[in-house]
Amino acid sequence: MSENSVIRFGGATGVGSLPGGDAREAARTATGSFEDFPFLAELPARGPGADMIGRTAGMLVDLYARVEPSGWRIGDRPGRDTKRARSWLGEDLDALEEFTQGHEGDLKVQAVGPWTLAAALELRNGESALSDPGACRDLAASLGEGLRLHLAEVRRRVPGARVVLQLDEPSLTAVLRGQVRTASGYRTHRAVDRQIVEATLRDTVGAHADGPVVVHSCAPDVPFALLRRAGAAAVSFDFALLTERDDDAIGEAVEGGTRLFAGVVPGTDGPLSDPAGSVMGVRTLWRRLGLHPGLLAEAVTVTPACGLAGASPAYARQALAQCVRAARSLADNPE
Repeated sequence: MSENSVIRFGGATGVGSLPGGDAREAARTATGSFEDFPFLAELPARGPGADMIGRTAGMLVDLYARVEPSGWRIGDRPGRDTKRARSWLGEDLDALEEFTQGHEGDLKVQAVGPWTLAAALELRNGESALSDPGACRDLAASLGEGLRLHLAEVRRRVPGARVVLQLDEPSLTAVLRGQVRTASGYRTHRAVDRQIVEATLRDTVGAHADGPVVVHSCAPDVPFALLRRAGAAAVSFDFALLTERDDDAIGEAVEGGTRLFAGVVPGTDGPLSDPAGSVMGVRTLWRRLGLHPGLLAEAVTVTPACGLAGASPAYARQALAQCVRAARSLADNPE
C-alpha cells in the first residue's frame, strides 16, 4: 500500500446536511451520533446562504456572490446574501464548538469543490463561471484561500481535532463530460480538460495541508482514479450508483490506500434494513474484487447515501445511528 495507507478515519460519519434550522440541535445530533467522527452540520432549509453553494460562496476571499432569480451570481462587493451566509456559518461554528469541548480525533467539515462551484456560480452575463477559464482560475484561488481561513478557524475552536475537509463535487462528472447546460438550456459548456480539472483539484486539496481531504459526489461515474491522483485521501459516494464498470478503479483505490466513504444508508425516509443488510453490498463488492476481508474496517467508512436535508428529523437521527451500527457490523464480521 502507498503512504496513504497510514491515514485512518472513523468507521462512520455523516455527509453534511441535516433537516431543520436549529444550529444547536443539529450540532447535538452530528456530534452525539458520531463520537469518533463528528461533522459540522449544514442546514439548507434556512434558505439562501445556508445552501451548499451559498455557504461556500460566503467563504470566498475577494470574490462575492448574491442571489438572483436564476441562482448565485458573482458580484463586486459583499451584500446581504454574503453577510447572511457568513452569519449562519458563524452560528453553526458556535454550536459545534459548544458540543465538541474536549474532543480529540477526527472532525469533518464540508465545502463545495472548485468545479461544482464553477458550474453553479454565474458571471455578470448570466453564464456559468465554467464558461471562462480565467474565471475558473480566479474562483479556485479564492476558494483555496477561503478554505485555509475557514479550516484555521475550526482548528482554533476545536484545538484537539484533526480537521478533515470534505469537498463536495456532485457536478464533477458533468464538467468532465461537457454536460453542464448553458444559461439558455439549449447547449452545454464544453468539457474541461481532465488535466486542468485534476490540477485545480490538487491545488484545492493542497489548501488543507494540515489534514486529509475527502471528495464527495453522489452522482454516477465518480472519477476515482482522477481524485486519487489529485491527492484525495478518501472518496465519498452513493454506493447504490456503483456498477461493475467501477470495480477496477475501486480495487486500485483500496490497494493504493484510498479510503472509501460508502453511502449505504438511504438519505430519505423509508424502512431501514438490519445493520448487516446495510453493508451486504460492500461485502459482496469485496468478494468480487478479491480483497482481503480484514481490510474492510481499515478501508471503509459508512455514511448515508447523500445529505439528509430532505429527511424528517426523526429519520435523520435513525439513519446516522444505522451508519454506526453498520460500521460495527463490518468490523465485527468482515466475512
